[in-house]
Amino acid sequence: MNTARFDLTGKTAVVTGGAGILGARFCGALAEHGANVTIVDLNKEAAMETREKLITNGLPKEQLYALDCDVSDPASVAAMVDATVERFCSIDVLLNNAASKSNDLEAFFAPFETFSLEEWRKIMSVNIDGMFLVAQAVGRQMLVQDRGGSIIQTASIYGVVAPDPRIYEGSHYLGRQINTPAVYSASKAAVIGLSLYLAAYWGEQGIRVNTLSPGGVESGQNEIFQQRYGARVPLGRMARGDEMLGAIVFLASDASSYFTGQNVVVDGGLSCW
Repeated sequence: MNTARFDLTGKTAVVTGGAGILGARFCGALAEHGANVTIVDLNKEAAMETREKLITNGLPKEQLYALDCDVSDPASVAAMVDATVERFCSIDVLLNNAASKSNDLEAFFAPFETFSLEEWRKIMSVNIDGMFLVAQAVGRQMLVQDRGGSIIQTASIYGVVAPDPRIYEGSHYLGRQINTPAVYSASKAAVIGLSLYLAAYWGEQGIRVNTLSPGGVESGQNEIFQQRYGARVPLGRMARGDEMLGAIVFLASDASSYFTGQNVVVDGGLSCW
């Protein structure tokens, strides 16, 4: 294969949740392959810090632009798209990656039987409403440009299969007992459904829409969690953050030019049994 098909030079990518654990790596990988990248995060300071770290790591500063955006707010999303187009003249790739980090962990990790509707709606406002709003606004821009594009939406292995509650017995993250709440699984399954719809809806306009569903990624979980999770995975371990990057570059680039409506599951084989 001609490796030039993976080259993103001259393309502009928008990455929401761009200052997150995976988002920052996604921004770096896209920029390394030549793309101009708008790093979008709810926290402007975090977006700026991510930009500075990438520049320190050797990426050209003119390729990187940091913006704050509340993806659940239509006006904020519209402003983000306008600012990106003003800076880079186009949007060719969207990595729709933002997801809610609840500011109320007690409510977020509450049992299903007592999980509040308020918390449910708060998470859904980002995890699926935000996906809709950003895809809508960027898709509209891609249609104006009339040269297609690639939209990649981040879901999760838990939008494909149910979490195994046994993994979470004695498992801690950020110093507390954790689980995967139903709102997370439901929202990620909805992302996959939205991607399928948009792939069919925009296919004739050359806009490709695919989903990335990562398995569990090492990010500070305690040893018990990592061991129990790894025991459920054929490859025997959790993922490293950089193990998602090949899929992202492939989906963003012309190497995947006949690839749409697919859910790319990068889970070490967890979903095969």
